[in-house]
Amino acid sequence: MRLWLWLAVSLAIPFPQAPAETAQPAKPPASSKIWIGHYGEFEEYLRTAKMDHTVGTPVGVLAPRHAIFAAGGLANGAAVKKIKPGNRDGFFESYKSEIAAYKMDRLLQLDMVPPTIEREYEKEMASWQLWVENTKMLKEVLAQKVRSPDTIGWNLQLHRVQVFDDLVGNIDENQGNMLFDPQWNFIKIDHSRAFTATAALPFDVEKTIKQIDKPFFERVKALDKDTVRREVGAFITENNALPALFSRRDAIVKKFEELAKKNGEAAVFVPWRDGL
Repeated sequence: MRLWLWLAVSLAIPFPQAPAETAQPAKPPASSKIWIGHYGEFEEYLRTAKMDHTVGTPVGVLAPRHAIFAAGGLANGAAVKKIKPGNRDGFFESYKSEIAAYKMDRLLQLDMVPPTIEREYEKEMASWQLWVENTKMLKEVLAQKVRSPDTIGWNLQLHRVQVFDDLVGNIDENQGNMLFDPQWNFIKIDHSRAFTATAALPFDVEKTIKQIDKPFFERVKALDKDTVRREVGAFITENNALPALFSRRDAIVKKFEELAKKNGEAAVFVPWRDGL
């Protein structure tokens, strides 16, 4: 598993110039993260929206259903998973882990995991995650050989993704479950194999991540067991998964602090940039 970093590339293409008085500034692309600042509204809509029908999806560990909502509502649909907590093919999986990922995302103020709630589907409880429109998967981006024009912003977001995966023990990060909107915002889906008792960190701090923005590091470091247990505990269901989460957290913090002593704090703890 490897996530690629790309350098920005500029293409100079001649276009006929319009008269100055008719030239219009280019309209910036819209973000697909429509839930930011409206978390409760989207959570409630996911719980109550009338479903018109569902269709299959070709991606994900167990290929979620795409629920299509009746027209005219707050959102067009949701990704629905009804994976009962348990071991399959040597992996612990659970629909509840999808909800836990969203709740951890909110605690850490990441805004990368779309709103996700618990709701019945086909007489079983399932996770319902907002279906994010107008995105591309990492594997599509690689195939099309397109690059973000903002290398620094890309790297800042990528490091957050990797640290989050280490924290929640997400062993299934791949090119199909990392999405990008037209503004090159990272959007994370598919956490059904996260929040287990594993001690492993999928991304090595010193060899792979190397940097983290200071505000996010401080939020990770400040996580406390009572808050996580209250907000997320009901959705972390494998035995010893909660203690394992904090063992991984402590390992992440220790590795970054050791790296800062070795390379210097300014090289490891970098500033976050508003607008990402």
